[in-house]
Order: sequence, then structure tokens, then C-alpha cells
Amino acid sequence: MKGKATSFDIAHLAGVSQSTVSRALRGSPLVSEETRRRIRAAAEELNYKVDKNASNLRRQHTGTLALLLFEDPTADDSHINPFFLSMLGSITRASAQQGYDLLISFQQFSRDWHADFAGSQKADGLILLGYGDYQSHRDKLEKLVAQGTRFVRWGAVLPGQPGVSIGCDNFAGGRLATAHLIAQHSRRIAFLGDATPHYPEFHERYRGYAAALADAGLAADPALQADAETTERAGYEAAELLIERGVAFDAVFAASDLIAIGALRALAEHGRAVPRDVALAGFDDISMASFVNPALTTVRQDTGRAGEVLVEQLLREIRGEHAESAMLPAELKVRASSVRGARKRAR
Repeated sequence: MKGKATSFDIAHLAGVSQSTVSRALRGSPLVSEETRRRIRAAAEELNYKVDKNASNLRRQHTGTLALLLFEDPTADDSHINPFFLSMLGSITRASAQQGYDLLISFQQFSRDWHADFAGSQKADGLILLGYGDYQSHRDKLEKLVAQGTRFVRWGAVLPGQPGVSIGCDNFAGGRLATAHLIAQHSRRIAFLGDATPHYPEFHERYRGYAAALADAGLAADPALQADAETTERAGYEAAELLIERGVAFDAVFAASDLIAIGALRALAEHGRAVPRDVALAGFDDISMASFVNPALTTVRQDTGRAGEVLVEQLLREIRGEHAESAMLPAELKVRASSVRGARKRAR
């Protein structure tokens, strides 16, 4: 072999990934003893010498965690989904309690963000919040795993996902909200939000919605679903589209509070009173939800606990311990937007 052997050469000879080689050489307990022996044998065969200075530098802790926020379209200049504002606070507190500083950085989908922090000395690990189309960035998450980058992400918790994910039980939340609307005498319940695997959190909420309908002997009507991203404008346009279709509906379950708030305005402009004519529920329990009129029934995600778990699991990765994905429970918060008495005829 020409030139100095690298960890990639060892990985090829040992039949493992480069990240596994890196873990084995730094003594991580995540690597089995059998794999460790195979890697050591490959290293000896290639006359690979560990660069002690480089190894020490790689293991050097910065005492900093990096929180990567992905920009969202918002009505103001924050470019932060309001849901993530409360989580940002909880992550900051949890990091401080563990003796870590928190570096916050905006990322753009067009950038090669998966490589920006790989191999850098800016932080010991990454927390990823907000990501848009999951399918479009999954390959970047897989590259983070391959590079041995320590990271956790907030999002849907599903089998086969790369890395560690912490998220809410979106399926159960969607089921709770829809069952509540059914209990309020609604039978034609619309769903506003993307209902495909491209947006796994919304998709799980849609699946919960469909399950609750099935529990009540009702079928999910494709004409009662309209795509929307997490903005008030998208919610307004989705509700407008629903009304333009001319289909009867007496309730709306929106995949986020921002979508629900936009739908509330559209319904009002078309003379449909909430909850008298249309019961309305959202998802997230952002601070604005309790201040709109009528106050919004919604599914609460525990952002305080979410921040703690994200930091806990990332620190486990940093220490070379086993980190696990986790799903946090959803809680229904019933407010005026969905509560009504006698059954109303769908319009």
C-alpha cells in the first residue's frame, strides 16, 4: 500500500464502517470485543500507528453543545417556529445544568450543513431542530452517522431512522384530538397538513386522526384533507381550499397550531363560527394558542422534558454510552374552540 494507512483503509480490510473503527480505537464500549480484535488485527497488518496528538485532540471536550435550527418561513423576522422557542429555552437550561454552554446556529437546507460541524472543534455534539421535508435530508443524517458525529434530533420516532431521535407520540396525539372532536358530535372532520411520509410528524398525526375515525365507524375522506406547512398563511390557504371544494365539514383537526390559527381566520371570513359551526383543534400548544379567540384546543408537547431528554441522550453519546430514541407522551388541552353542545349540521 502506498502512503500512510488511514482509518478508512482499516475499515475496508476489517469489513466495518469508518465510524466503527474510530469508536474502537478510542475504546468506546459500543464496539464488541470481537469487532475490536478484528479492527486491531487489520491495523497491525496495515502498520497503522495511532497519532496520539490527533487522538487527544479528537477526544478533547469543548464543553459546548451546538443547537442547529433550520429556518422556517414566519410572519416576523425570527424565522423560528414558535414551538421551537420554548424548546430552545429548555435545551439551554438543560445544557447549563450539565455544565455545558450552548452554541445556536441557523442552517439552510441548501447548504451542506451535515459537513459543517463534522470534524470541527466547535462543539462536542449536535442537537437538530426543525428540518422540513425529512426525505430530502435523510441522506445527510446518514452521513453524520457514518462520520461518527454525535447528534440527536427532535422529530418523529420511527423504525430504521439514522441516529437518535426524540419526539412526541404524534399518533396518539392525533387520535386524542380527533376522538375529542367526535365526542363533540362532529362527523365530517377535516385534516389540514401534509399526510405523507415526507413529513413524518404530520403523517403520524394523520394516521392517529384516521384511526380515531375508524374507531367511531367513520372513514377518512380524501376530500377533507388539504396540505399545509406550519405557517398561519398555509393554514389559511388550506381552509380556503377546503371551502372552495364545496365539501361538507363540521370540524377541523390541524396538524399544528399555526395551521389552526390560519384556518380560524379563513373560517371567520366565510361566516363559519368556531365552535358553533366548525369545531377546531390544533397541535403543539404554542403560547399563542390560549390567546386567540376562541382559545384553541390543542395537543400539548412537553417541551421542558423534551429539552432535558435531548441533552441527556446527546451526553450519553459523547461519553461513549448507549443512547436511545425516546417518544414522549402527548396531552390534550381542551379549550373553547372545540367545545359545543347540541349536534350541528355540517355545512
